[in-house]
Amino acid sequence: MPLSPGDDAPDFTLYDDSNNAFSLEEARQDGPVVLLFFPGAFTSVCTTELNTVGNDYDRYTDLGAQVVGISTDSPFALAEFKKANGFPFRLLSDHDGEVAESYGAKYDHDFTPMKLDRIAKRAAFVVDTDGTLQYVEVLDNAGEQPDFDAVLDALDGDA
Repeated sequence: MPLSPGDDAPDFTLYDDSNNAFSLEEARQDGPVVLLFFPGAFTSVCTTELNTVGNDYDRYTDLGAQVVGISTDSPFALAEFKKANGFPFRLLSDHDGEVAESYGAKYDHDFTPMKLDRIAKRAAFVVDTDGTLQYVEVLDNAGEQPDFDAVLDALDGDA
């Protein structure tokens, strides 16, 4: 069943681009968390998405939020992707796609001709300090971008 605002956010721990553990439960103790699932590092739409957020990063942090990007890429690929683009936030590796699946943000194996079954959909979630989802957007079309204004509005309502 798809997640909706008001649902509990599935908790997880993943490793980031520096091979450090990131726990959603721990992170949300410091304020709301924006989860941005994306299909793949070094792809044009994903690069545009994360650069858009990076360019407006102060708007997120001014609202007390922490932003993390999540894909099924390895931590090593994510480290290079972050370095090449100068993203000011952590990138998390959901290498087996289990977290994306728990959020309803994973393509099934028919997504590509190669039958890849661990690719994250482009999605945005806002998790408040209580672990409740304040915003949910899962896009089936990987060429579309999340509604960043709506993400910021959800954060502003949570602040």
